[in-house]
Amino acid sequence: MPRFRIPTPTVPAALQPKPKRPGSAQGPATPAEQAAEGGIHVVDWIDERTSLSGGLRWMMFRKVPKGTNWFYTLGSATMFAFLSQAVTGIFLAMYYDPSPTRAYESVRYIVNDAFLGEFVRGMHRWGSTVMVILVFLHMARTFFFGAYKYPRELNWVIGVALLILTMAMSFTGYLLPFDQRAYWATIVGVNINGTGPLVGPYLSDFLRAGPEFGATTLSRFYAIHMMLVPGLIAALIGAHLYLVAKLGTTAPPWLRAKTETKLDEDEV
Repeated sequence: MPRFRIPTPTVPAALQPKPKRPGSAQGPATPAEQAAEGGIHVVDWIDERTSLSGGLRWMMFRKVPKGTNWFYTLGSATMFAFLSQAVTGIFLAMYYDPSPTRAYESVRYIVNDAFLGEFVRGMHRWGSTVMVILVFLHMARTFFFGAYKYPRELNWVIGVALLILTMAMSFTGYLLPFDQRAYWATIVGVNINGTGPLVGPYLSDFLRAGPEFGATTLSRFYAIHMMLVPGLIAALIGAHLYLVAKLGTTAPPWLRAKTETKLDEDEV
């Protein structure tokens, strides 16, 4: 009885190799070209099901005003500093022990024994200072350029909230080494917060996790520093970037918008 072989189905057009550009070398594709083509297929497959490319194009490919200069990169630099703090903080959290009896020794182990521990802690320690400086510079640029005016008032409010959260993250992280300087400086800072009107005493009790400094105070500061504040900062950065992409950026104040010649003649 004769056998009938089912024909092999054709390869879909999306999976077929694309024709080469005119002038490019002909012949079989190199491994690098095959890998690049495979990556393009994966990206196309994901984009066909999620349509992420439209959002990325809306976010990245937009018009910028004339006169844009390096002052406009302070916001991006601040976000990069935050990402650096997040990455180095994750590696430090792998070795840190937030207990009153082990915190100082765990920091000593990170600096003296852990692989690249001193380098990572140095990046995290000095990176916090850099982030605070960049936040203030970015806020100053926004204020002096008049970028807080209509219709960007909400973005200015979000920026002020991000400034406060950055200072809170620096304050809560100062106690974590749990040496003499960190301990007494934090006591002074919490007592200063307690002198504030209305919410001051409640804020001090919340930070101390009680009426006095105790064993749970360090854990309270660690939780605020590692989870609460970074989560709020990440959410507000997302809202901040959305409003920047939607509303655009303002031109420098020394550049005036040019009116059309016809409008000038009508005014005359």
